[in-house]
Amino acid sequence: MSIPVEVIGVRIEMPSNQPIVLLKEIDGIRYLPIWVGAVEASAIAFAQQGVEPTRPLTHDLFNTVLKLLDSKPIRVDISELKDGVFYAELHLHGGVTISARPSDAIALALRASAPIFAAETLFAQAGIEIPDEAEDEVEKFREFLDQINPDDFAS
Repeated sequence: MSIPVEVIGVRIEMPSNQPIVLLKEIDGIRYLPIWVGAVEASAIAFAQQGVEPTRPLTHDLFNTVLKLLDSKPIRVDISELKDGVFYAELHLHGGVTISARPSDAIALALRASAPIFAAETLFAQAGIEIPDEAEDEVEKFREFLDQINPDDFAS
C-alpha cells in the first residue's frame, strides 16, 4: 500500500554533514527521512523555493526533454529500502515506469507538480512518528528550511 507524502524540506544532518530530504505522510504524523547527495539536495531545495537557475540543472533539462517528447512525470513511488538504500519508481505519462533514486524522482516530481507516495513498509522500517504536540518542533524545522539557501548544500 502506498501513502501520499509531502516534501517538508531538505536539511543537513549533523554531525555527519549529510543532507536529508524529509517526507511526511499527508494525513498522518509519520515522517520519512531519506539521505541524499548534495547536488540532489540543492535540486530539491531549488524546486521547493521556485528558483529558476540561469542555465538548466540536470533535473530541469530532463523535465524539458520529457515535455518535448509529450511526456511528464505523473507519480513517484518511494518503493523500498534494501541494505540501507532507498529505491523509487518514476511513473511517466503513457505508462512508462523507470527505476530511479528517490532524490532524483523527488526533484522531478516537484518540478512537474506530480504526487509523491511512499510504501507503507518504509514507514515501518525507517519512519519517525512526531505526535501533534511535537508540531512546534516541525514548525521550527520549517522555519529553518525557509532560511536555508540551496548553495548551503554545495560541497
